[in-house]
Amino acid sequence: MKVDVHAGVADRASGRAWDADTLALVFSTTKGAAAICVARLVESGALSYDDAVAMHWPEFSVADKGDVTVRQVMSHQAGLPYVEQRLGMHELLEVTPVVEALARQRPLWEPGTAHGYHALTYGWLVGELVRRVDGRSIGTYLAEEVSGPLGLDLWIGLPESEEGRVATLATAPAPTDPEEIALMMQVMGPGTMGFNALTMSGALAAFGGGPNPFNTRELHATEMPAANGITNAASLATMYAATIGEVDGVRLVSDDTMRTMSAEQVDGPDRSLVAESRFALGFMLDNALVPLLGPNAFGHAGAGGSLGQADPDTGVATGYVMNQMLAGIAGDPRPVRLDDAVRSCL
Repeated sequence: MKVDVHAGVADRASGRAWDADTLALVFSTTKGAAAICVARLVESGALSYDDAVAMHWPEFSVADKGDVTVRQVMSHQAGLPYVEQRLGMHELLEVTPVVEALARQRPLWEPGTAHGYHALTYGWLVGELVRRVDGRSIGTYLAEEVSGPLGLDLWIGLPESEEGRVATLATAPAPTDPEEIALMMQVMGPGTMGFNALTMSGALAAFGGGPNPFNTRELHATEMPAANGITNAASLATMYAATIGEVDGVRLVSDDTMRTMSAEQVDGPDRSLVAESRFALGFMLDNALVPLLGPNAFGHAGAGGSLGQADPDTGVATGYVMNQMLAGIAGDPRPVRLDDAVRSCL
């Protein structure tokens, strides 16, 4: 059974209504799609989670990174939560300068000894791995191997022909509660690891009232595999459904691969988020920070509130996207309420 519900306004300036054709940028919810691409390459035998990254990307071996594994990259243990070299927006959009800077950089902690959310660098690291192993960019791989077979509206690197369908993001209201402000400063205050990881040391710091670069055609067109996926809720739900079962004759990964990619890798203090986080191989797992449908569910949330997930225990997959962003690092109340509604139906 499929349920697809939509409502609201896609663009406040024009009054354009949100309809079945509307797309939304989903920030870190993109990471789940990137993780599925890697899992498919692992299942094919082209890659192993225990491979050294340098086996496929020789330039990565310098600066004490020769033993960093794909597993460590996928679970935010690689010690590369942001690029220390100062990069401008044009270099982020070009991608290659970021990838080359990450290859040169020394980890900020000994890989494998701690984890810290690689909010943006996760995507470029994973994207370069996919390119080195498969030959295609991760955006092309996703379009041809995941979105195409399932008929999804889901892109990393949006074609210009689809630009008119994208909803305009509305920045989250500034917090007013003193405790919430203090927590946000602890996580995201200038100079903190969280600020550097989430904004590339300020290059993408647009959430304080300034113009949002994530509403621009230039950012929609690039491949930022941790943060610029553009999709809708139905496509997110369908993608995740195809990781736990067959959808219209398509299964993205086998049961064995699904269990491997969704197995817990880290659970505890997060050096970037200054909170307890729990990750599998590219997926968030159920915890207080991001509540999911059940204890064995896996998926990924995105800044502002989006969420995609699958629950192998119930056989249910869900997707939620929006354009009104909310602030905070804990689970957004809107998908939490949707999860409660799904559980009541079950």
